[in-house]
Amino acid sequence: MYAITIREPGDPDVLEWTEVADPRPGPGEVLLDVAASAVNRADLLQRQGNYPPPPGASDVLGLECSGTIAELGEGVEGWTVGDEVCALLAGGGYAEKVVVPAGQLLPVPGEVELLAAAGLPEVACTVWANVVMHAKLAEGEVLLVHGGAGGIGTHAIQVGKALGATVAVTAGSADRLESCRQLGADLTINYKEEDFVEVLKKETGGANVILDNMGASYLKRNVDALQPDGRLVIIGMQGGVKGELNVGALLGKRASVFAAGLRFRPLDQKAAIVADVRERLWPLVEQGSVKPIIGQVVPMAEAASAHQAMHEGSVFGKILLAAKS
Repeated sequence: MYAITIREPGDPDVLEWTEVADPRPGPGEVLLDVAASAVNRADLLQRQGNYPPPPGASDVLGLECSGTIAELGEGVEGWTVGDEVCALLAGGGYAEKVVVPAGQLLPVPGEVELLAAAGLPEVACTVWANVVMHAKLAEGEVLLVHGGAGGIGTHAIQVGKALGATVAVTAGSADRLESCRQLGADLTINYKEEDFVEVLKKETGGANVILDNMGASYLKRNVDALQPDGRLVIIGMQGGVKGELNVGALLGKRASVFAAGLRFRPLDQKAAIVADVRERLWPLVEQGSVKPIIGQVVPMAEAASAHQAMHEGSVFGKILLAAKS
């Protein structure tokens, strides 16, 4: 098969479409013929040599994909060859074939096309695990989403609205904020021109739940922006890894700070998240309340251009890599 390999850590041009050995499913695993994968920021970090895959995972990029089941490993039940699925991966999605633990498979939901389904698993599992399963966002609460125009952000807006929350987002341009409004965002804040803490407090009184991709640089302001009993969930470190936390401010608000990745979780935790997503989120996708937001589709062999587009921040929603033209 062919897959994207990394010649050496570096810029997007180190990505190459090369022939590699076909993977084979082990017990409890499934082999997929990949229709498409999607670009996530973690892929850019791995390409640069800053985010190696978990032990035992494929060193091929790609944390999600869609495709057709080609082979079942020993002991796999509930799936058949030919099923159209999408999958949460620890790696391996930028390829024509990939092996997936059966517990990380999801059926392609409702009227979603097979190609577009590649843009769902990573964002769905990340948002659902953090905003719903952990932070327990409730109807009538305020959800603040940083980076509202990206893959995570566009999904979180829809999930928040489907659950009856008031959704506020930050983004860096008027057109991206307008696109967030069209998705349902109630309050949009240009982080380059406005103080999100001031705007949020003035308009809503603060956030009950914050989904943050920045990390250290936003830590103090995020805590300031929380309402009493608020929950800050950190899923990224684009703004650095070390910040100062005012414990007194947390105590005064009875607030909590939670940080969690998805890729390095044990298989049983990933399977539990996928099962909850299938049970509670997938019906919202099937009825059209939550949709994959696809900003660009690029041939997988041209993954370098897709990485460059994500670097530039020029795409609203997900960037997909189509395995076959």
